[in-house]
Amino acid sequence: MAVLVEALSVIIKRDAIDSNFRRGWDEFLSIIPNSTFCTDGSLVRVGFMTPDDVGRFIETLEDNGLMIATEKGWCDVAVVDQDTGPTLNAPWLQFARMDLGKTGNKVSACWLRPPGPNVGAGTYIPSLSASLATPEGWEYESSLSSKLNRKFVATEHLNAAIKLLRREEDQDVYLDLATGKECFVARARPGNGH
Repeated sequence: MAVLVEALSVIIKRDAIDSNFRRGWDEFLSIIPNSTFCTDGSLVRVGFMTPDDVGRFIETLEDNGLMIATEKGWCDVAVVDQDTGPTLNAPWLQFARMDLGKTGNKVSACWLRPPGPNVGAGTYIPSLSASLATPEGWEYESSLSSKLNRKFVATEHLNAAIKLLRREEDQDVYLDLATGKECFVARARPGNGH
């Protein structure tokens, strides 16, 4: 089994949630700030579109006892970019672009790497027909995975590339200064969650 990766995904080991959150799974569900949650039973994924939202969520996970990272890489949690994979070393995690059934469409996904030494080179794939966990109501056609024209703007270039027009309940609306078109950034806000 695997979990979908879109935009910036925070991937969490399910057993770390069970052993660190005082009230367990229900407490974890109560802190999810948006509707991007999904799980394959071993991993949990919550997605974000801004590094600031990722940072706030990771602080909350750390406040609840999860070990975030050491000099060797990610521990109980990993941040995974849709295009490039884990942002730090994560030997417990596998990342790849995979076929979405027989549609010809591809998505980014992560799955838990089994314990033990790596055998050979490349990516361990648990099965050629691995199922994919996605957020409730997720459809490829309206997803970030289907968007060929999605755009990443580094924080240091934000003011030169886009201008904030307005904030709505669950998204910020910007003007792309290069194209003159509106663009939308989903935001994690209290009350948006699972």
